[in-house]
Amino acid sequence: MLPLTESFQFNRDRIAWGKWGAGPPLVLVHGFPWSSQSWRKLISGLACNFTVYAFDMPGTGLSEKHDDQIVDESRQSQLLHDLIRFWKLDRPHMIGHDFGGLAALRAHFLHGVDYATLHLIDSVALLPSGSPFYQHVAQHEEAFAGLPNYAHAALFKAYIQNAAFQPLSTDVSDIYLSAYCGPDGQPSFYRQIAHANTNNIAEASERYAPCDFPIHIIWGEHDSFIPLERGRKLRDLLKADSFTVIPDAAHLVQEDAPEALLGAILTTLLR
Repeated sequence: MLPLTESFQFNRDRIAWGKWGAGPPLVLVHGFPWSSQSWRKLISGLACNFTVYAFDMPGTGLSEKHDDQIVDESRQSQLLHDLIRFWKLDRPHMIGHDFGGLAALRAHFLHGVDYATLHLIDSVALLPSGSPFYQHVAQHEEAFAGLPNYAHAALFKAYIQNAAFQPLSTDVSDIYLSAYCGPDGQPSFYRQIAHANTNNIAEASERYAPCDFPIHIIWGEHDSFIPLERGRKLRDLLKADSFTVIPDAAHLVQEDAPEALLGAILTTLLR
């Protein structure tokens, strides 16, 4: 497990974070229902050349979870903005996966945060967004939050396996499940889904334009959550400098093909 030994107070929420390596700053932003653990296979390779920062979003991973927590996309981008100020970073390299990509885009286009480079990996960025499962959970959040433990665990593991191209081992599934177990963790999983708001995607996407820093987009070839064509559309809107397709990988590319993903990132970062 990736250790997150530091904390940051974001309004009422304690945010867990960690730092590794030395060199120019590089920030990793995870998606949902993942956590900073999704970067555990990449951090050592990145930390050879960069000071790497990773954190858990509110209600995920090792960060605080509570009943009246607000965990929508606007909060996530505000947190990213505040963390960058707290860390005193000037134009860090930024890598975002899934909703982490949306947080990075919102932090730039709505909060004025600039980057040295921006890597977007299978990023939530464009409408339409949200599966029938999301819509069903949003309508019945309380019922899902009250599922028996075994039913919740089975549903969660089936959901994350659907995001992967390769079979996930029990150990890997349990890394992600552990954050969403118990009286605080299980409701937090369904709260994250219920709070997702497509208006936050629309608010960002209407502002998309070429940036004054390099943008690199990476996509799993078999992503069924956010199809490859959505990534190509994002590339065109942002006038991205590169678009890399990772073979034999789906949405959870960090687990499917970590070596290929690390290679694609370093190829552009170390140019």
